[in-house]
Amino acid sequence: MSLHLIIGDKLLSSWSLRAALALELTGAPYTEELIKLGKPDTRERLLKHSPTGKVPLLTTARGTIADSLAIAEYLAEQFPSEQLWPTDIAARAQARSACAQMHSGFFAMRNHMPFNLSHDAPLNPVPPEVKVDVERTLALWAECRAVATEPGPFLFGRVSLADAFFAPIAVRLRTYQVQLPAEDEAYVETVYQWPAFKAWQKAGLEELQS
Repeated sequence: MSLHLIIGDKLLSSWSLRAALALELTGAPYTEELIKLGKPDTRERLLKHSPTGKVPLLTTARGTIADSLAIAEYLAEQFPSEQLWPTDIAARAQARSACAQMHSGFFAMRNHMPFNLSHDAPLNPVPPEVKVDVERTLALWAECRAVATEPGPFLFGRVSLADAFFAPIAVRLRTYQVQLPAEDEAYVETVYQWPAFKAWQKAGLEELQS
């Protein structure tokens, strides 16, 4: 299977991170193409691959898939043995629900706490709507842990697509120095120690030097 992932800057593109982590979960080989965002030719380069003009994009032998959630579902179907979603039906439904909520909401956090791997300062003051998003994030994480059927440090015990989708939120919570309950801080640390994430983080911070 030929897989080619088109992404934006690793330092700044949270949506690209989700797709890359999902791909890493499959264990399949793939190639990667980084298109710098915010450049005069960015949209022109992206439109060569997809009419959305956005990242991430996954090109396959049968066409191009746009949108990180669509990419995740495609990969889950193509690599069933890797169990990208939890195997338990209730846990799997909760994982999909959490990812869908993350995918379509949390606008206050996105707007006031933009994704940047190099950021290291608290948000001051914290708008009320951001506090609501943070509280909902932690509630979602608790809902995931409540139905997990496997032991482990990730949201459903074993690493899954849910962790790929919430990794950018973990980054925001850490880089904006949000004070968290011990259990949630431990989860953020789990994401930061995830080898696939660590590789992305290293590459992203190296972009500062290029």
